[in-house]
Amino acid sequence: MTGTMRPEALAGTVLDYSAGFGNEHHSEAVPGALPVGRNSPQRAPLGLYAEQHSATAFTEPRAGNRRSWVYRIRPSAAHPPFRPLSHEFLHSAPLTAGAADPNRLRWDAPPRPEHPADFVDGLFTVCANGNVLHRTGVALHWYRATRSMEDRYFTDADGELLLVPELGRLLLQTEYGRLQVGPGEIAVIGRGIRFRVTLLDDAARGYVCENYGQPFTLPELGPIGANGLAGPRDFLYPVAAFEDREETVQVVQKYGGGLWAADYDHSPLDVVAWHGNHAPYKYDLARFTVLGTVSFDHPDPSIYTVLTSPSDTPGQANADFVVFPPRWLVGEDTFRPPWYHRNVMSEFMGLVKGVYDAKAEGFVPGGASLHGMWSAHGPDAETFERASSQELVPQKIEDTLAFMVETRWPLLVTDQAHAAPHRQPGYDTVWSGLHRHFTG
Repeated sequence: MTGTMRPEALAGTVLDYSAGFGNEHHSEAVPGALPVGRNSPQRAPLGLYAEQHSATAFTEPRAGNRRSWVYRIRPSAAHPPFRPLSHEFLHSAPLTAGAADPNRLRWDAPPRPEHPADFVDGLFTVCANGNVLHRTGVALHWYRATRSMEDRYFTDADGELLLVPELGRLLLQTEYGRLQVGPGEIAVIGRGIRFRVTLLDDAARGYVCENYGQPFTLPELGPIGANGLAGPRDFLYPVAAFEDREETVQVVQKYGGGLWAADYDHSPLDVVAWHGNHAPYKYDLARFTVLGTVSFDHPDPSIYTVLTSPSDTPGQANADFVVFPPRWLVGEDTFRPPWYHRNVMSEFMGLVKGVYDAKAEGFVPGGASLHGMWSAHGPDAETFERASSQELVPQKIEDTLAFMVETRWPLLVTDQAHAAPHRQPGYDTVWSGLHRHFTG
């Protein structure tokens, strides 16, 4: 594939995928580009260069080892020095300006950037924990884009990026091929993978979980058994597609918490063939198998986990990605919305569409809430009164999609997120109508 792919040229583009989470995938854009029987032959086919991408240490156990071999027109080593690049709204852990705030916080959807902005320009950090240099923790960002990345590419050496679109469709053009993703889907771009974002609509907005820790994987199913939650076969990986483009482009790299840029004389998306298990992937959240009670009581939200980034303490995740999609509620003699609780984990929530069943109003698509470690939260007063008195017939929650990123460490909130005009300063008042009902 030669030259730049412009948005107007995408109408006839066919995107092909292979399926299976964590599998060894292989793909070639030109027949014969993928070596047979050798990862690094003395001379790679078609005059290509062989290069390995190692997303885990060489000696990690086979089950968790992630690496891919790519066969490209020029090796990644052929580039000039990187120079620091400033960014007003993108921050990393440990935060130099931020606070561990015990208060419940909530934001409306962020406004569009004041000036035209691509995916990188429009990143806005809400909160973070851990340390990029220690490869622990996460950062939560919004992305807000009003233009495509035409002559610009991005790669994150600090962590893998989990994208949750809320508005507008994206074409992710990566070293491994192309992924189209829109609201209702997620995409994960692994650590160190280069890509650019083309807008397929006038503007795009969504959420980014930047995972500094262990790569996301499927959670163990335990007593659930072999089936349920997210099925491995529903995760889609791109087939090889490359740019043979020799002109000046900018490559932006996030490294050690900062941004760096270099001007290349060719596209970094020149991989003609690849094989391995370190590659970007997408998932349609409508394929998630929701589990729940068919008798009584409200189960813990862990049964909605799509992906998990484990920590060194079993059961305490570096990050869990949890989704609340349309589902049936049938519990008898049960308070059906999420119960009131305080939690050792920290919870960041976003809403893709509709209404979240624990909030009557104020939690809007594109917005976010943060309930930190041991911060008391739960249904607002209006939801409590309704759920406490409604007739408990089978109920279908429809036209909704919320998600949560739960992490074992406190999330520090950036100063800019605290001061943002779209933060709701009166969030605490949603619980002010909870009156005394004690009759003892």
